[in-house]
Amino acid sequence: MNTVHAVIAVKNLGLAKSRLADRLHPRDRPRLVLAMLADTVTAAAATPGIGSVTVVTPDPIVTEVISGLGAHVQPEPEGPAAGGLNAALAAGAAAVRRRHGPVDLLALQADLPALRPGELAEVLAAARHRRCLVADHEGTGTVALLVRDGSAPLRPLFGPDSARRHIAAGAVELLGEWPGLRQDVDTAADLDRAAALGVGITTGKLLDEIGVSQACRATKEIRRAGSSVC
Repeated sequence: MNTVHAVIAVKNLGLAKSRLADRLHPRDRPRLVLAMLADTVTAAAATPGIGSVTVVTPDPIVTEVISGLGAHVQPEPEGPAAGGLNAALAAGAAAVRRRHGPVDLLALQADLPALRPGELAEVLAAARHRRCLVADHEGTGTVALLVRDGSAPLRPLFGPDSARRHIAAGAVELLGEWPGLRQDVDTAADLDRAAALGVGITTGKLLDEIGVSQACRATKEIRRAGSSVC
């Protein structure tokens, strides 16, 4: 299998994860976004078969932290090329191919703190079609989009109901377990589930510091009742 080059996009930290506002202090939300991104990048970079990781962002703090992890940083597009997550991922993919030539591409969500390199390696091995996706834990969103064709554009369609839209555009859904990969974090309940799976070092340290991890270790009775405690 060809080496794959990963692309991740993250917006300004101050604008991220507003759906966690009811559970986390405003100063802690950007820190959580950065910690989850760091763990996502670290897991991707440690995955056999991943040749590089590129993060597209307008945020100088993200740039500093990610550069320290050995990832490439690509400025977010401006002007007519700008337009949210999909434009950022497409710009990152184009930058990757300018550096490395007609390589295979992997677009990853930035909020996968429970991601394991072994899971991602299994996805790369299972992705034998020209275009593949892995849906999120709810089955509607997309956590990973893989293009196994160095001449094919990434064509990301992230956003609401993105799994269906990627499939309609020709992507084949991969159906492995991969719980850490599928568990993106948008809500307090998502954070609860990620903590139960076991998050990366950077996210774990932050959750310990702000006292969230203790709450996430809820009793089975609370979990059965469906209560999110993060």
